[in-house]
Amino acid sequence: MKNLDWKTLKSEYLFRRPWLTARRDTCQLPDGRINEEYYVLEYPTWINVIAVTKTGEMVIIRQYRHGLGRTCFEIVAGCVEEGEDPMDAAKRELEEETGFTGGEWSEQMQFSCNASAMNNITHSYLAIGVEQTSKQHLDATEDIEIYTFSKDEVKAMLLRGDFVQASMIAPLYKFFAEL
Repeated sequence: MKNLDWKTLKSEYLFRRPWLTARRDTCQLPDGRINEEYYVLEYPTWINVIAVTKTGEMVIIRQYRHGLGRTCFEIVAGCVEEGEDPMDAAKRELEEETGFTGGEWSEQMQFSCNASAMNNITHSYLAIGVEQTSKQHLDATEDIEIYTFSKDEVKAMLLRGDFVQASMIAPLYKFFAEL
C-alpha cells in the first residue's frame, strides 16, 4: 500500500482553551501538493460509559446540549484530565454524574468522532453490576437527570432516534450487537 500520510509544514494556533484548541496547519500531500489551510480542533481524550445495574437496568442520563439547543438522552461521558487513566476517568465521571459505582469494568471500544478535523480519541467502557452508592457531584454548569431503563427500553430508544450523538450511538449499537 502506498503512503497516504500528509506532512505538516507549519502549525499556527488560533486559540487555546482548556477544552478546545484550534489550529491551522499547512500540509504537504504525498504527491507534493500543498494545502495551505487545514483546520484541526484539539480536544482532550474523551470517555463514555454504558453502565448496567446489578438488576440489569441501564443507567441513562438526560441533559441540555447547547450546541444542538435541545435536551438529550445519553450515556455518561466526559473528559480525561491531564495525567489521568481513561478508565479511572470513566469511573469518576459515572460516580460524579450519577452516584453509581462498582461493577466489573471493561473497555468496549475506542473511536474518533471526526478523524478529519479532531485529534482526540474516545474510550468507551462497559460497567456491569453498578449500584448507586452516593448522590451526584455535578460541575457548576451541569444539570443532569438520572434514569434506569431496561435493555429493551434502551434498545427501543436507540432505534427510535432518542440518542442523537454519534459518540453515544456507536457504543450502544456495539453493546446491543454483542448481546
